[in-house]
Amino acid sequence: MNLHSRAVLPVLAVLLFAGCYQVPVTGRRAMNLVDDKEVTKMSIAMFDDMKKRYRPARDPARNEQLQRVGERISKVVFWDMPDADWEFVVFDQPQINAFAMAGGKVGVFTGLFKIAKTDDELASVIAHEIAHVTAKHVHEKFSRELAVDTVGTVGTIGGLAGGASGLTVSALSQVYGLTTGISGFAFDRAKEKEADYIGLMYMARAGYDPQAAVRVLEALEAASANDPVQPAFLSTHPTHPERIIQLMDAMPKALSEREKGAANAQPILIR
Repeated sequence: MNLHSRAVLPVLAVLLFAGCYQVPVTGRRAMNLVDDKEVTKMSIAMFDDMKKRYRPARDPARNEQLQRVGERISKVVFWDMPDADWEFVVFDQPQINAFAMAGGKVGVFTGLFKIAKTDDELASVIAHEIAHVTAKHVHEKFSRELAVDTVGTVGTIGGLAGGASGLTVSALSQVYGLTTGISGFAFDRAKEKEADYIGLMYMARAGYDPQAAVRVLEALEAASANDPVQPAFLSTHPTHPERIIQLMDAMPKALSEREKGAANAQPILIR
């Protein structure tokens, strides 16, 4: 190890420690080297741009369903996103997909309703996408790329510590997966599995049937049966069976969370 590397590593270690946060529900410690307010500001601007470029759906039943489910989930995650200005939009796009952005912006493509037909099933998808936001997966993904890019320069690392994150709309678009159009966002396999778990707890706390999350993945697997299959280690998403197994392992806890939520929702009778 040369002198330059010895100088960089202690600075980087201090920076990473200072830039850590705790993921809700799982308690995992994760890296965050970017400004939360900047991510939120840019995300809201990107969402507004999407509403201009892609036509919102006019189906009143689907819009009402999303508003109903979204509002219920948002109440459960309030303490994990206390400053969110929630907005739920159905986009008239055929893809089976949905997304959530910092600031409480949530989009659902009409194609999703092919596999998420009930409120419980829609809740599983919305809770999963919101879990990506509360876990700050976008922040973490960008932070890791930023740390790798700057690890060789002490001066740049010092700049990051002072708040100069270098965050741009272009860079954020790449992290969200928006540079290739409206094809949907993609995180790595570990983040998808974490969002599955957190989302399962969110939907259960909101009083939805957590077993609907399994039904959605089964429907998604059936819908994508004719798609080319990549080996699991090459895919950004875990395989559907892999995700279903994890959900089933967590199901007893999720059902318990649902029961607790129902008990807390009971009115207090004064005799």
